[in-house]
Amino acid sequence: MIIEKNNYYHLFNRSINEENIFYNDDNYLFFLRKYNKLTEYVDTLAYCLMPTHFHFLVKITTNETSKLKRAIGDLLSGYAKSINQQLNRHGSLFQQHTKAKYIKSQKHLIALIHYIHQNPVRSKLVNKLEDWRYSSYKDYIGIRNGKLPSTKELLSLYKNIDEFIEHSNMILDWDLS
Repeated sequence: MIIEKNNYYHLFNRSINEENIFYNDDNYLFFLRKYNKLTEYVDTLAYCLMPTHFHFLVKITTNETSKLKRAIGDLLSGYAKSINQQLNRHGSLFQQHTKAKYIKSQKHLIALIHYIHQNPVRSKLVNKLEDWRYSSYKDYIGIRNGKLPSTKELLSLYKNIDEFIEHSNMILDWDLS
C-alpha cells in the first residue's frame, strides 16, 4: 500500500469467505471507535460499514505513513480478536491487505463519495441512503452531526445540500477505476 501526504485514497477491505465482520450494532460502533485512532493520520471524508466489508474515503494528513499503515493493521487485528472472542472463533477475519486506491481527480472523488454511500442500497439492505446507520451520508445531509466525517470540503463542491442529495440518489454509472 503506497500512500502519500495530502493525497486522497479509498481504503477498503472485506472479510474472508464472505462471512460477516459485523454482527450487531455494538460491533459497528466498536469498529468506528477503534477507527477514530486513525484520525491523527487522516481526515475521513466519507465512510460506510457493510456486514462483510468497509469503505473509507480519506485524505492523508501525515508524512508518517508507516505509522498509519501500522495503525490500520492494529485496527483490523484488534477488531478481529474481539470478534473471535465474541463468537468463540479462530483465525483471520479480514483479507490479508487493506487496499488504498489513489483518487486521481475531483471527478473520481465525487463519484467515490456517492459510490460509498450507495453501498447499502445497491446491496438491498435499505431502500434509502439515509436509512443506513453506518455510513457518513446522514452527516452529509444534516440528519446526524457525527464527529468522524469531515464534510465541509466535499459539500463545497455543490451549490447546496439539495444538489448533493440529488446527486447522491442518482444511479451510479461512473467508472471508478
